[in-house]
Amino acid sequence: MKVHTENLNSHETYSYSLPLTPNETSQPVPFTLAGVRLHFHSLVKGLTAQAASKAQLGLGHSYSRAKVKFNVNRADNMIIQSIALLDQLDKDINTFSMRVREWYGYHFPELIKIVSENSMYCRLAQLIGNRKELSEESLESLEEVVMDSGKAQAILDASRSSMGMDISPIDLINIERFSNRVVSLAAYRLELQEYLRSKMSQVAPNLAALIGEVVGARLISHAGSLTNLAKYPASTVQILGAEKALFRALKTRGNTPKYGLIFHSTFIGRAAAKNKGRISRYLANKCTIASRIDCFSEVPTSVFGDKLREQVEERLSFYETGEVPRKNVDVMKEAVKEASDVASEIKRKLEKKEKKRKKREKKLQELAENGETNGEAEVSCCPCCSVAACLDLRLDPHSWSVLSVRHAISTSDSEPLAGPY
Repeated sequence: MKVHTENLNSHETYSYSLPLTPNETSQPVPFTLAGVRLHFHSLVKGLTAQAASKAQLGLGHSYSRAKVKFNVNRADNMIIQSIALLDQLDKDINTFSMRVREWYGYHFPELIKIVSENSMYCRLAQLIGNRKELSEESLESLEEVVMDSGKAQAILDASRSSMGMDISPIDLINIERFSNRVVSLAAYRLELQEYLRSKMSQVAPNLAALIGEVVGARLISHAGSLTNLAKYPASTVQILGAEKALFRALKTRGNTPKYGLIFHSTFIGRAAAKNKGRISRYLANKCTIASRIDCFSEVPTSVFGDKLREQVEERLSFYETGEVPRKNVDVMKEAVKEASDVASEIKRKLEKKEKKRKKREKKLQELAENGETNGEAEVSCCPCCSVAACLDLRLDPHSWSVLSVRHAISTSDSEPLAGPY
């Protein structure tokens, strides 16, 4: 093969005999391919430059759509956005709660020492309002908020001997409105956390069962996607989130970090100081296995995650008591057997659901065909539908739309008919 290419300084001719090694082709072949792409329309008969440009644009759009719709059912980008919003809400709620404490503390400073939880303080500020209006009748409503009769009585006693300043009604209204906003944000945060838990059970059930929904979502968010996390080795997952400390240790020749985001799991907190590095390495290994199972399995189940969690628990017990854990081969055999049973059960339910859906569609299609060809049925409960069609309403509520259309057609030239239609 002979390749002619133009370098920056001179024209050179390269002659090679097959097979070519990568080092020999490192310079001329990329230039040749670039030239072929540039003049491709002139090399192929019937292909114009405009058509080649449109083909390249279409290819780029198709590639982009394929990347975006890699797996519609595994929408891990929703998890990334949810965990980011959850972190932002935590910061905002904390900041706003401190603002409520400082603002309402002018009027009732003793409440800060009695109630330390931010959301509860905002609800109390919204409930109490003017402290001088508190009485024994308000004791029951205070107990519903603080869930403690002793605290409720302490708030009532403190309101009677408070050293706070008097405050105008318009100021109280603004404080109550702001407290209401903070309380609503705290309620929305709980709903968002429940949504994140449900999404993790669908996208990465094994990772969620092993390390928890929040920590698993942080790992996915930091990696960029579940696929990227599955590609990482266990050593990378172990220090994921501690990159700055890692590069600082490499630069100063110090000790590298033992854990990153997985530090927030319960296992590392329960381990002794001398075993934290060992359990973090073991946990990162299991997280990598769980993420790969979640990424490439067809039917998502949490069987492997539960088994991997049991293995981490046994390893933690081994570090503390010396009890020998089960072998990984035996645990994985049990997990594969249980997972196959669960997967077959899920597939059976899905097939049953699909059969029901097809059966309903077939009934609707037959109903529509009978209405178009036969017109009014011989035996009917009303002038626009047959008894079979009325019985079918109990089976499929979607048939109401079909019958209502037929009823409108049949009664368009006559008087309106009484009935449930």
